[in-house]
Amino acid sequence: MDETEFWEIVDSTREAAGGDPEEHADLLVDRLTQLDPDSVADFARHFETRFNRAYRWDVWAAADIMLGGASDDAFDFFRCWLIGRGRHVFEGALHDPDELTALVPDFNAETDGDAEDLGYAADEAYERLTGIQLPDLGLPDSPPEPDGPFVDFENAETVAERFPKLWQRFG
Repeated sequence: MDETEFWEIVDSTREAAGGDPEEHADLLVDRLTQLDPDSVADFARHFETRFNRAYRWDVWAAADIMLGGASDDAFDFFRCWLIGRGRHVFEGALHDPDELTALVPDFNAETDGDAEDLGYAADEAYERLTGIQLPDLGLPDSPPEPDGPFVDFENAETVAERFPKLWQRFG
């Protein structure tokens, strides 16, 4: 599976779900079970690679602002949600997290920013297809700390200066 096919599966299942993260995860599992196990493992590698790419202080700060706080788990679920929003939003957020205000103008902290189940879709699909757990993907371990310069979420002045658009809308 190449990157284009990965994003096509993410986009088509999100659109069919009407943007609802739980429905998106269910449709994604259904779609993945139409593939062979090797393709499901490829999808999982693409997902996990992007999940790890988004493990950055600036993305975490954006999640913290948008959600009104983001614990470790909340940040994990936010990264799943970010991938679920598709390539344009994902890459745009990694390029400049402050642009999330324009990339997801309809963001609602009550209903958005948490797509935990998307992170398990490939695992569930693989197990349905094979009856066994998804094997090790052969990817490097997650980094111990987020990438990039540290952002002190507790310092409102610094956060507002670094993320003016997000701060104006959500801070």
